[in-house]
Amino acid sequence: MGVPESRAAVADAVSALETAVAALRRHYGDTLGVRRLLSDVARLGDDLAELGDPLPGHRPEPVRQLEVVPDEPYDRSMWAGADDEGLGAPDRRAP
Repeated sequence: MGVPESRAAVADAVSALETAVAALRRHYGDTLGVRRLLSDVARLGDDLAELGDPLPGHRPEPVRQLEVVPDEPYDRSMWAGADDEGLGAPDRRAP
């Protein structure tokens, strides 16, 4: 997602918040909590408008991909010959 798409997504989210808070205002009236929410949403819109362009030379962070670890048990042969030391198993090397 590029800069214009990201900004449009945030603008859409702010617009949805404005609509949702307006609905809350109809239910709760002009309470302190509602006024604070209205102020916060307005500030988000203002901050987005003042954001400007990304800094020159700024490289976005790479997208991190999740590594899926399967639920199947590991192949037991992978552990063949491995020491059990530290796992609470008795020392098999003792005579």
